Amino acid sequence: MRAMQKSRSRHYAIVPAAGTGSRMGAAQPKQYLPLLGRPLIHHALSVLCAAPEIDAVFVVLSVDDREWARHDWSGLGPKLKPLFCGGATRADSVLGGLRAIAHEAEQSDWVLVHDAARPCLAPWHVDKLTRELAHDEVGGLLAVPVADTLKRADHHRHVVETVARDSLWQAQTPQMFRYVMLRRALEGARNVTDEASAIEAAGLRPRLVQGDATNLKVTYPLDLHLAEWILQNREGVQQ
Repeated sequence: MRAMQKSRSRHYAIVPAAGTGSRMGAAQPKQYLPLLGRPLIHHALSVLCAAPEIDAVFVVLSVDDREWARHDWSGLGPKLKPLFCGGATRADSVLGGLRAIAHEAEQSDWVLVHDAARPCLAPWHVDKLTRELAHDEVGGLLAVPVADTLKRADHHRHVVETVARDSLWQAQTPQMFRYVMLRRALEGARNVTDEASAIEAAGLRPRLVQGDATNLKVTYPLDLHLAEWILQNREGVQQ
């Protein structure tokens, strides 16, 4: 990795999309399920590619992905670059993407990692995240304060306790950290479910940037209908 040389740090987006989305119960990977006439992943990619803050958008796909080539991505412009180096886990895919762009990214550049299954990303989400973290020493992530009462259950689904929700936040994406910091964190903590967890394992404290509930993750079939409603009714709305 090269030394910090530039006066302006660039912003690269990495979208891990090598998963199968088994909980959706669909025949094809979740990221390719149709949503308003486009593959589900297309919606977030279009926002990232259109964001003036983002210099390039890398989609990390499975090495044997055959679905990507069946769709037309040309409308998203030259920022979009597929990388066929996805791994067995999210962390493996993100790390693979970071290694693949080592020739392009400087150590001080920002990397925004976004879930392929969050199609309702909005331009103001990207703008707010990049603005609020521009001068942060660590970086951070979009998140929303937990609103529901939380219950901890035993193996039989009986309530063991009610968990206080004070100071609890629900993590979202994008999650934004410096290239060198994120790569080193993931190389040292592979069994994590998001990038912030790897940063935390390295002894650092990511900053929470408040997002909103519309940036939902499509996990179950009903979520597709919610995402469709959000996209259809959010045009022109800003925070």
